[in-house]
Amino acid sequence: MTRPETRTETSPEAGQGGLAFAFRHCEELVREGDPDRYFATLFAPAAFRPHLFALAAFSLSIARVREAASNSMAGEIRLQWWRDALQGEARGDVRANPVAAALEDAIVTRRLGRQPFVDLIDARVFDLYDDPMPRVNDLEGYCGETASSLIRLSGLVLADGAEPGGAAAAGHAGVAYGITGLLRALPWHARQGQVYLPGDLLRQNGVTREDIVSGRGGPGLVRTCAELRALARRHLAACEAARATIAPAARPAFLPTALVEPYLAAMERSGYDPLNSVIEIPRWRRLWRLWRAARTGR
Repeated sequence: MTRPETRTETSPEAGQGGLAFAFRHCEELVREGDPDRYFATLFAPAAFRPHLFALAAFSLSIARVREAASNSMAGEIRLQWWRDALQGEARGDVRANPVAAALEDAIVTRRLGRQPFVDLIDARVFDLYDDPMPRVNDLEGYCGETASSLIRLSGLVLADGAEPGGAAAAGHAGVAYGITGLLRALPWHARQGQVYLPGDLLRQNGVTREDIVSGRGGPGLVRTCAELRALARRHLAACEAARATIAPAARPAFLPTALVEPYLAAMERSGYDPLNSVIEIPRWRRLWRLWRAARTGR
């Protein structure tokens, strides 16, 4: 496969500034594109932040492939380049891409396996097309291979070679966080023709894909979103139940989940419209929730 255009991801400075530039680039990318994870990472020990930002920047870059590519095939090519980069088969100097350079350093330095990153890429192929999410367990699997995987890998970085524990907790945390994020992004995804809501739930509630992408919505969509919020809370509770299995050093990897309940609660306010409401939390409140979770471990 040919290497895709990556003008938004590369810079001549990457080769000149080396890893220092690459890490700064990743941090800035996450700060602008995923502020919740950026703020959460600031509560981790400083020595681990560059590699945590590298992981988050990689995840963000993969998540943005659809919007960066002109069509599905171009997106497939971009994802293949990332697979090749992880497996040492990419054409050209991978280090010219600052995210790839920083990620490679994280993988080598923290002795991370490469397969979870490939699995994350494979899961994101779904994003390139307008195929339906068939069932609830497919949605849970998608969130597990994306959001849960990132939490687990972040825990491995923070443990610095030791077993961080909490594999099951990471699985539940990622599903709760992922479902919440997809519900928040529902208006944007609908305008793009994407539907991440499980088809089995939609059918039970009498909702069609056309109801969503056309902006009609309706009571059935409101019920579906309520059921997904309940599912997210069940996974959040399961994560809390397994919190004792997480090594103390790895707990900062779970900090983003401190924002799940406030976002879910915001969706239950009067006047909430799944296809039109913008769900945000004031920055001060997000920082307070993260600070409290960092102090209490919850």
